[in-house]
Amino acid sequence: MSDETIRFDLPQSAIPTRWYNIQADLPRPLPPVLHPATYKPVGPEDLAPLFPKALIEQEVSTERFIEIPEEVREIYKLWRPTPLIRARRLEKALDTPAHIYFKYEGGSPSGSHKLNTAVPQAYYNKLEGVQGLTTETGAGQWGTALSIATSFFDLECIVYMVKVSYQQKPYRRAIIQSFGANVTPSPSDTTEAGRRFLAEDPDSTGSLGMAISEAVEVAVTSGGKYKYALGSVLNHVLMHQTVIGQEALLQLRRADAYPDVVIGCTGGGSNFAGIAFPFIRNNLNHGTNTRIVAVEPAACPTLTRGSYTYDYGDTAGMAPVVKMHTLGASFVPAPLHAGGLRYHGMASIISELLDQDLIEALALPQLEVFGAALKFLRSEGIVPAPEPSHAIAAVIREALAAKEAGEKRTILFNLCGHGHFDMAAYDAYNRGELSDYEYPQEAIDAAMAKVPQIEGQPKVVRRPAPAPVEEIRSEDPVAALEETAPEEAPGGEEAPGGEEAPGGVESGGETEAFVVPDAVTPGGEAPAVPAIDVPLVPAVEAPGIPSLDVPGVDAPVVPGFGEDPIDS
Repeated sequence: MSDETIRFDLPQSAIPTRWYNIQADLPRPLPPVLHPATYKPVGPEDLAPLFPKALIEQEVSTERFIEIPEEVREIYKLWRPTPLIRARRLEKALDTPAHIYFKYEGGSPSGSHKLNTAVPQAYYNKLEGVQGLTTETGAGQWGTALSIATSFFDLECIVYMVKVSYQQKPYRRAIIQSFGANVTPSPSDTTEAGRRFLAEDPDSTGSLGMAISEAVEVAVTSGGKYKYALGSVLNHVLMHQTVIGQEALLQLRRADAYPDVVIGCTGGGSNFAGIAFPFIRNNLNHGTNTRIVAVEPAACPTLTRGSYTYDYGDTAGMAPVVKMHTLGASFVPAPLHAGGLRYHGMASIISELLDQDLIEALALPQLEVFGAALKFLRSEGIVPAPEPSHAIAAVIREALAAKEAGEKRTILFNLCGHGHFDMAAYDAYNRGELSDYEYPQEAIDAAMAKVPQIEGQPKVVRRPAPAPVEEIRSEDPVAALEETAPEEAPGGEEAPGGEEAPGGVESGGETEAFVVPDAVTPGGEAPAVPAIDVPLVPAVEAPGIPSLDVPGVDAPVVPGFGEDPIDS
């Protein structure tokens, strides 16, 4: 049996006790959020009809860490910590010297990362005495997660599901309904906004912007009975997801590795933020130089072809006005199968990170994405959702680039959900019925003509246009790979469990300080993080992982979290 470790697990005691708030470390602060009627900066009272007080405070906070309530951590134990997996079989299939790791969020009850924020959102609303929550969902992953979370806290749940996904994914809809939620295809005739959308286009397939408008309308007209919950884009939502990256730091330490590049798919930004933000903090504060790559569909190219300007968060103009990369709030995407990546805008934080050149953006066509998904599932045995398959396609490009350069490269990506309810898309791909689609510039220009004009702000700030889809397809690494690589990867055996974390041991209740090996950082040197004094907290027994708060010893170093140790 091979002694090569494939899976790196953590005990439940290692679930993070705090969410990481990247607003504390941004080189320049986020632009203010504006009221949709006055275009003046919003205050807490403007957001109160939509969100509970605790989430409003998190939305604007610049504190580096926000404590996770114990009630939320108890529910996190149902699926957290999630595994970090070394994709050794994919590496062999690609014949690459690159080391590929992925964080797998598909084992949660909802099948994706979305439950990481659905649970705290339901919790804080329950504390405020709200009767129920309204929301939108694209692919159905967020609607599934919120229906589960609201059932945990005995709250009502009203979901507006983008109509094309409602039709394409009936089993997602069935799961949401099974948890007690009400699901309505959007646009619908149940709201004033929906009736207006249908009057303009009776055959509309819907968009996330439209579904948001309907959900917001129900919340703000309920007299406080309902609040609104969002599965991405907002600051507090992205912050809740950072449990993913915090766990990954600990697991990579067990693997004696540190990433040269971190890759995540982007729609509104929650999955990408979850894996990337802790590593961006290391780049900003601790001398690492990891490349951070956001990957989106060529059919919905918000970051790569959108403008960085103020725009409405929804189609009807009821949600706050946010400065973000946008294709225009009236954008109606093509009915591609990555339903979770069809939002017209991008999270304000991620837009700022791109504008400050702290991350990269890449748009990929649909056929390359599904080809990469098949290569991955035939190697690793996991059927990925179409959304993270964009990240997989970028990973394959990166791994093949490492092969061509003849260099070892450590790649980390977030596999944010499984594709068990997306098999109609896989079936269409296997039948040759899918095609690539590049959103036409004329349609983007028409939608951008409707964005609000904010005094002192340019209306359109475009990034350079990427290569057209035809050029991208001509360089498709998956297609080229099929001509040279074996159909299946050689076998790989999982190593016996129970290994100690490298560099640290527990014995007799004493823990040696954990030191990050010099070789694990991209530049070959561990970032200098000084040892500091931390409050004395009783040691927590955790097999194979040293306690991070132990009397009498220096706090073990997790790069970027040295002065704010993660509690194990």
